[in-house]
Amino acid sequence: MSEEFKEQLRKYSEGTLPEEEREALESELEKLEAYQLYLEEQLEREEQTNGQWTKADPAGSDSPGIKKMKKKADKREKRIIRRGKWKARIVNTITVFAAFIAFMIISTIITVVFYGTGNRGETYSDVVSSAIAVTRPNTSVSISSNAHYFFRMELTGNLLKQIGSEKLDAGEYSQEFRLGLSYPGTFNWTDERNGGNYHFFYPSADGSVSSGDNSEEWNKLDKLPEGTVAEAYLSFDHLFTTDELLKEFEVLNLRPVWFAADTGPSTHDEVVTSPLGFPYEPIWHDDDMLKSEVTTEKTGWFSSVSSYSSISPAVDPYGSGELRDANFIKTLKLLQQHQSLARKAASFIELDTSLSYLQEHGVQLYGAVATGPVKELLKLREASWVSHLRVGEVRLWNWRE
Repeated sequence: MSEEFKEQLRKYSEGTLPEEEREALESELEKLEAYQLYLEEQLEREEQTNGQWTKADPAGSDSPGIKKMKKKADKREKRIIRRGKWKARIVNTITVFAAFIAFMIISTIITVVFYGTGNRGETYSDVVSSAIAVTRPNTSVSISSNAHYFFRMELTGNLLKQIGSEKLDAGEYSQEFRLGLSYPGTFNWTDERNGGNYHFFYPSADGSVSSGDNSEEWNKLDKLPEGTVAEAYLSFDHLFTTDELLKEFEVLNLRPVWFAADTGPSTHDEVVTSPLGFPYEPIWHDDDMLKSEVTTEKTGWFSSVSSYSSISPAVDPYGSGELRDANFIKTLKLLQQHQSLARKAASFIELDTSLSYLQEHGVQLYGAVATGPVKELLKLREASWVSHLRVGEVRLWNWRE
C-alpha cells in the first residue's frame, strides 16, 4: 500500500477528501478487503484517543462508506467478544470439571488408606455390631463397610431376629463416617415394635412378684395356634449364673437367644427398659479366632497370595458359662475403648459403671429371650423360676427339634 493511498485514506477519515476523490475511494474500498481492514484500524485508534467517532462528511453527516465500515467494525468486535466469552466459559468449565475429578480421585485414595490403616473399617464394624448385640435383645446385624469419595465411609447391614429356628429380617441399619467422625446410626425397622418395645422385671430382694398380674400375656400366648413359634421375653424370680440358667434350658424344647445381665443400680428398678446383656452365640472378635496354618502361593515373580482358615472357640451348647461371661466382658471393654462410636449405635449404654459393676460382682442374669413352639413356651407357666413373660414376634411353624 503506497504512501499516497494511505494519505487519501487519512483525509477520507478526516472528511477533507474532495467529493470526486471520495466517491472513487469508496468504490475502491468496497472491492478491497485489505483497505477496509486498514481503515478500521485507523478508526479504532481515533476512537481510543478522541472517545467518539468524528468522521462526518463536509455536508455535516457521516458518509455512506463510513457508516458501512462502522457497522462492519461493530459486527466484528461483537463476534470477537462473543467468541472470547464462550472460549472462557469452556475453559473454566473444563478446569472446574478436571479439578472436581482430581479431588474425587485423591479423596477416594485418602479414604481407602485411612480406613484400611490399622483395620479401622473392620474395627468400626465390630464396635457397631457389638453395641447393637448387647443392647437390643435378640437382635443381630451383619455389617459391611463401603468407602466412598470425599472421605466418607458407610456401614450398612440387615437387622435379624431369631424366631423359632430361623433368623428373620427385622429391618436395616446404616451409619456414616467422615474420616474419624461418626454420625448416629439409623434403624429402619420393618415393625416399629422391634425398635425398643421390650422390657424385663428385676427380681425383688425376697424373690416375690411385685409387678402385678401377668396373666394377660400368658392368655395371649395360650390363644396362639399350636402350629406357630414365638419369641418370649422372660423375667426371673432370682439371679442366675450363666451356667445355672443354661442348665434350666437344657431340659426344655426351647432355644435361649439372649441374656439380660445385672449391671448395677441402673437395672435394679422394678422394670428395666434399657437392658444390657449378651447373645447366646458369643460375639467373637478377630483376635478370638483360631487360625489354621497359613499357606502361601506365588502368583508371579514378585507377588504371592497367603490364605488361611479360621474357626471360633468351641462352646458347650448348655455350658461354657465362664467362656461366655469372659466374652461378654471383653466385648464391653472393646466398646469402652470406642465409647463415642458405641453410643452412636446405642445412645443409652453406660459402659464405665456397667463394666465396673460386672468385674466386681460377676455376671448374673435376671432375664432372657427364648424362642420355640408356643406349646413349649406355655410350659414355662409352671416353672417357678419364671416370674414374668412377654410375648414378642410370632411366626408360622419353622421349628427343628
